[in-house]
Amino acid sequence: MSDIRYCYYPRTRAPPDFVEEVVAAFRANEDAISTVEDDNGLKSDDVLDVVHDDLEAIGFDIEEGKKKEEKIHRPVLFGENGEPDLQYEVDGYHEGNRYGLEVEASRAVLGNALYRDLIQAAVMVQVDTLVLVVPNVYRYSSGESNAYAKCNDVIDTVYASGRIELPFETLLIGY
Repeated sequence: MSDIRYCYYPRTRAPPDFVEEVVAAFRANEDAISTVEDDNGLKSDDVLDVVHDDLEAIGFDIEEGKKKEEKIHRPVLFGENGEPDLQYEVDGYHEGNRYGLEVEASRAVLGNALYRDLIQAAVMVQVDTLVLVVPNVYRYSSGESNAYAKCNDVIDTVYASGRIELPFETLLIGY
């Protein structure tokens, strides 16, 4: 049984077939990225580097580095002559399926990256599914956080409450 797990939202919809391909890219690298048994010491960029080739193989554009031209930008607002006035960065984007990808590590819950990712995905143009990838367990000096479970609870509550209607679907992956 794999330690890589996922949940698709809203839970009233069956995941599209492409979800299995995305999850398979992480399962193919499970030995290198899993957080279940031990702290793998990987930052989010390290995890992205490990799964980079497998995600590209299924059609994702993946950021190549920290320089502006190496990042992936999704427009939010357009200005004169149709030029983007505001863009947000994503770790990856699949144009054909309109999937935005964010890989998180320590900041997933502890730094509130989950909330930032949900809000930014809500306003990005042509992001129909947010793929949010978080550690199953994040260990730090004074303890540990069950990051996947906490993110799952938050996302499940947002979709179930009916008070906020997100304009996209979400694939949460725990590594």
